[in-house]
Amino acid sequence: MTSLLTYTLKYLPSTSQWALRFSMRPLSCSSQLRAAAAVKAKSKQTLAKPNMRNIVVVDGVRTPFLLSGTSYKDLMPHDLARAALSGLLHRTSVPKDVVDYIIFGTVIQEVKTSNVAREAALGAGFSDKTPAHTVTMACISSNQAMTTAVGLIASGQCDVVVAGGVELMSDVPIRHSRKMRKMMLDLSKAKTLGQRLSLVSKFRLNFLSPELPAVAEFSTNETMGHSADRLAAAFAISRLEQDEYALRSHSLAKKAQGEGLLSDVVPFKVPGKDTVTQDNGIRPSSLEQMAKLKPAFIKPYGTVTAANSSFLTDGASAVLILAEEKALAMGYKPKAYLRDFVYVSQDPKDQLLLGPTYATPKVLEKAGLTMNDIDAFEFHEAFSGQILANLKAMDSDWFAQNYMGRKTKVGSPPLEKFNIWGGSLSLGHPFGATGCRLVMATANRLQKEGGQYGLVAACAAGGQVCHRSIIGASRKSFPWKQNKFIQECLI
Repeated sequence: MTSLLTYTLKYLPSTSQWALRFSMRPLSCSSQLRAAAAVKAKSKQTLAKPNMRNIVVVDGVRTPFLLSGTSYKDLMPHDLARAALSGLLHRTSVPKDVVDYIIFGTVIQEVKTSNVAREAALGAGFSDKTPAHTVTMACISSNQAMTTAVGLIASGQCDVVVAGGVELMSDVPIRHSRKMRKMMLDLSKAKTLGQRLSLVSKFRLNFLSPELPAVAEFSTNETMGHSADRLAAAFAISRLEQDEYALRSHSLAKKAQGEGLLSDVVPFKVPGKDTVTQDNGIRPSSLEQMAKLKPAFIKPYGTVTAANSSFLTDGASAVLILAEEKALAMGYKPKAYLRDFVYVSQDPKDQLLLGPTYATPKVLEKAGLTMNDIDAFEFHEAFSGQILANLKAMDSDWFAQNYMGRKTKVGSPPLEKFNIWGGSLSLGHPFGATGCRLVMATANRLQKEGGQYGLVAACAAGGQVCHRSIIGASRKSFPWKQNKFIQECLI
């Protein structure tokens, strides 16, 4: 750890003071797991806003999330998106002609189906009169799809919207080099043999070198894994702590899968192959085995490895979002209200993955809540180091005062309420689809546990984050209109 901290102090002058500050405040994941008296949240009144439509999520589904290069490797993104839409139709029995709009998020687009939402909708049997569009916002693309749906309904443009996301990392577009592309385009425009021969004479073998997509920041040319390694060093998070947290995620996911708690997963019959029924990235190991892995990014002293990072994943998700009055008229019992949301942006170099720390107090203040009011936390797990760094930053008055312009810390979530059915480290992270998984995990947890409030956050490339605080009122907590079930969600 000393060597990595030395590396950070040398190359990260802007964050070196973090390491000096947080090295004195170790955060042991295992110690927090052992410490844990559950704090019962106080029941609060509804957060409905006067003169604003109530917006609800009825239900949501996802295909099993699979390691890239496995059962989905021969498909195209719209195949997975179509499967999610079909699964949602089957789960909710919503008539296709009632859906006013469809929005999907994706990150690495297949050029043949650039508007994957439209292609998937047509493939799933929706009317060609139903508009559909695709959004991209890195790892929070489906979050953007959902909040766009909220905006459409809140403004009165729509009553029923399907939002979702998809990613197929098994088959990403690989381009010719720019020089090769330019030559090919120029050749297509050449009108004479002489012009063609002149262009061909300029060809060089290095023109054939392909351009491979990289999970890297365009503005900094740094991979997110490098950022995670630097962040872990800046916050003095050890390799052991990161491995412990990753093991926790896999162990909790395995338990949730075995107990049938991951109810948003719908089976998918892969053409020419067997039906896939569950996520295949959940692999609890041992700390001893994890310790054998070499650093994946900063070598040889980095602490981020394949074991404590989320993996490249294929998958799709979809949720059904309605205006409350429409849901009631159709006889639905919604799982949650969607109330509010916050997007923030940070420095894409030193604070790329710290968005949850900045957004959490903002969304809580909008709702008039505190951390103690939240029953279920669901944060996207890009890396163990990213999660633990955010927990440390959220629990630091010094960080709040020096970097956030706040007088006091917001406080870190108690681990007994945090990602207790696993997270992206174990369940997988299809870039464009994770947001819907987070929302449905929170809604389902609140329903099962009788909780009232939940908080969802996801960091993304570019130093951005979508934060949504989900508030759920169980049947016991809120007798509502002849005891019909309802939950509230503050996005």
